[in-house]
Amino acid sequence: PMVLGHEAAGIVEELGPSVRNVKRGDHVIFSFRPHCGHCRYCSHGHTVLCIGHNDTPRWRMHDGSARLKLNGEPVNQMARIGTFAEAVVCPAEQVVKVRDDLPWTHAAIIGCSVATGVGAVIRHAKVEAGASVLVVGCGGVGLNVVQGAKLAGAKTIIAADLLDNKLEYARQFGATHTINAKAEDVVKTTRKLCGGLGADYAFDAIGTARTTGQIVEALAPAGHAVIVGIPAYAARAEVAPSDMVYMEKKLSGTYYGSIKPATDFGLLADLDMSKRIDLDSLISRTYKFDEINEGFRLLTSGSVARGVIAFDQ
Repeated sequence: PMVLGHEAAGIVEELGPSVRNVKRGDHVIFSFRPHCGHCRYCSHGHTVLCIGHNDTPRWRMHDGSARLKLNGEPVNQMARIGTFAEAVVCPAEQVVKVRDDLPWTHAAIIGCSVATGVGAVIRHAKVEAGASVLVVGCGGVGLNVVQGAKLAGAKTIIAADLLDNKLEYARQFGATHTINAKAEDVVKTTRKLCGGLGADYAFDAIGTARTTGQIVEALAPAGHAVIVGIPAYAARAEVAPSDMVYMEKKLSGTYYGSIKPATDFGLLADLDMSKRIDLDSLISRTYKFDEINEGFRLLTSGSVARGVIAFDQ
């Protein structure tokens, strides 16, 4: 058995004797990636790729123990946190202190969807002002890619999805053009909107073989395509190597938006509180804990941008 949940915020109630990064009463956001601070990836700033704790399962504490039990048997915690719960015991480096005036619902979604989407643009691709951007997939992560592109100063922001209500959300968060992929060819329409060349940057916020192929094909020469959504392990996308060479196109992947949670959670909180990104409009609904299944139903139906479980309701 496992407690799921990886995107959350809360208040520190108790500390282990060696904890130094937070104190009781701090408002914190959970990171679903631990970082040891000394492996080759942490040392080079790629903290979300940390391998320092690979000797223990990622659903247990660093010492291999389980802090939860059911009928005497260990219960695992997703990403060592398992946040679909009233209280969580987790490694200290997986919580980051943030400002106390940040609304709890905003803090919760910064922990994954906001960080992943905005980070993909400003940390990984480093989109520059005036660029053209295609975003395929307008779910919780994709909408934050759109917000990130707007934040970066992109001139043309094209959002593609199968659902008109999600495209309407995308316009609300900064898309200048939208494509319903059921009615239009994403690649051809993107090229048309970008002067016949294609987009300077293209983001796959879904992660299927088809959508990854689309973002590469929709690129302008010297463009950068980024896989943001998590693909199935067996997925294989078709990419024309000659197109990559002759057109100098680039394809890369980003995990967790290539962010550094210890610093970027605070940055995203400041961007939200200064209204440079809009997290309030992202949250379509809040739920009581016992309404969690309804939340999942609405999420899979595509009828909400983001839903949040609020324990004080």
